Amino acid sequence: MRFLLTDEQQAFARSLDAMLTAADTPSAVRAWSAGDHAPGRALWSRLAEAGVFALAAPEAYEGVGLLPVELAVAFVELGRHAVPGPVVETVATAALLTHLAEHGDASPAKRLLPGLATGESTATLAMTLPLTGCGPYALDADAAAVTLVVSGGDAADPSGVFRDTATVPGRATARTGAKPAAAAGTGAGDRADRGSGTAPWQATPRADATAAVGAGTGDRASTGMSARPGQATPRADATDGSPYAQLLIAPGHGPVHTSADPARRLARPGAGGEVLAEGPHVAAAAAYAADVAALTTAAQALGVGLALLDRTVAHAKRRHQFGAAIGSFQAVKHRLADTLIGLEFARPLLYGAALSMAAADIAAAKASAGEAAYAAARAALQLHGAVGYTDELDLSLWLRKARPLRDAWGTPAQCRARVLAA
Repeated sequence: MRFLLTDEQQAFARSLDAMLTAADTPSAVRAWSAGDHAPGRALWSRLAEAGVFALAAPEAYEGVGLLPVELAVAFVELGRHAVPGPVVETVATAALLTHLAEHGDASPAKRLLPGLATGESTATLAMTLPLTGCGPYALDADAAAVTLVVSGGDAADPSGVFRDTATVPGRATARTGAKPAAAAGTGAGDRADRGSGTAPWQATPRADATAAVGAGTGDRASTGMSARPGQATPRADATDGSPYAQLLIAPGHGPVHTSADPARRLARPGAGGEVLAEGPHVAAAAAYAADVAALTTAAQALGVGLALLDRTVAHAKRRHQFGAAIGSFQAVKHRLADTLIGLEFARPLLYGAALSMAAADIAAAKASAGEAAYAAARAALQLHGAVGYTDELDLSLWLRKARPLRDAWGTPAQCRARVLAA
């Protein structure tokens, strides 16, 4: 099946490309990395004027309705231009608030959503639930106007003592209702991609799912773990075993830490805070928001990969060795062709997932786009040679995004497990 964008969607992409090209985003990224948010905020305002954030909010809250395909189109361009800031987290927050409003809890949406849709406010989002080994960090909490935290406990384990075990002793599993014979660990030894990232929790939206798939910022400050088959969902309601969570506004944040990408600044949300909503419907909304975050992160990753490929092709045409452009060498051609194939294979998966919004399709798109972008970064670094390692070269702004985006809101291993479980 071919997924072709409409003329309006293509025009939208071209307009964003032209706007961001004129905005000198590399300078904004470097300023953001140094803690100067003014150029990034100006860029954010221009994106809001273009309607990017309104794509994640319904008309009742100053948006245009959730339009996943248009969101994917926009975030490809944001990745192509390395736009800094918690853009994914703001859109995911809008999706979470929208889901809550659609299921009868409209108070948080009325309070926060109009500002997010119009760009007057920004948000970052951390999902920390004890039984999934999630990362404690929020992206760009120092720059966001509001930091939201989805947290959960367990009616049988409010302190989180058993957070590294498959189930709380004496409690039925969420799927079967039968007490487990033994608790299978999901502790620190199960950490994959240790060098790449925190993975705030992504609840599985399917009621019969056996594994919760991690999601998050994808950076080095923490690590993420995928759940084992039979692992209980975060806090179970004492009566029916439904997932349970709280949505809070964090009162602040801890010290800001740099990550693999200097423009992705991490901080722990402050403890406690105002509770906006709680109950099983918050867990369901968090799962939906995590899907939206995974989709837009996949789009960002695809844009990063495309930018890296474009810059590497241009370099291969300029750089000469042995009296010829290195792009004429067969080995270089093969490497660039492999990079292009990976990105072009990811593109229809991305738009197919945006059309269906099925959890497995989103996971497939996220794995494919993330790995294609990471492969593009490796090829770009090798073909640029020593100059590719320098911070002064703008290429580094995209190189450093590839791996965090690959692992943010679901590592490739977690996404593949989710596809297989579908």
